[in-house]
Amino acid sequence: MILVKINPRIRFFLGFIVSVLLLVYGFYLQFVEQLEPCPLCISQRLAFIATGLIFLIAAIHNRGIKIYAVLAAVSALVGASVSARHVWLQHLPPEDVPECSPGLEYVFQHFPLADTIKLMLTGTGECAKVDWTLLGLAIPSWALIAFLGLAAMAVFAGLTKSPN
Repeated sequence: MILVKINPRIRFFLGFIVSVLLLVYGFYLQFVEQLEPCPLCISQRLAFIATGLIFLIAAIHNRGIKIYAVLAAVSALVGASVSARHVWLQHLPPEDVPECSPGLEYVFQHFPLADTIKLMLTGTGECAKVDWTLLGLAIPSWALIAFLGLAAMAVFAGLTKSPN
């Protein structure tokens, strides 16, 4: 299998590139397609950034491959858990959807940081709205798939040895 012969540094760099491409597409949806991100979307972006940075540092550092693999996998799985909550919110019956909150800018200016973080991680009514789909899956579903793929890439990079 060709992937087994690829150096772990290249695998980590590929994980970084995938993370960057996912973020670029998210910004495209926001700024070109005019889809406003909800608090859970922002949280997922932060997880993509963290995962991508860990991949990049692992590719540059070339030491402690297993540690970086675990860190990247954990970061991706945290993002996957946020995505899974977002998917769950989108599948709730309308009467069970939480109320919408004020915009994130307002919350950051007028609420304590702990309340803002809680809002970003739990989601609100605007998180239940589906604005975009591809092949029947909404953005959080695709983000969940991407996070699980990134976690698998990290584990794979950490388990294999460099070719001699």
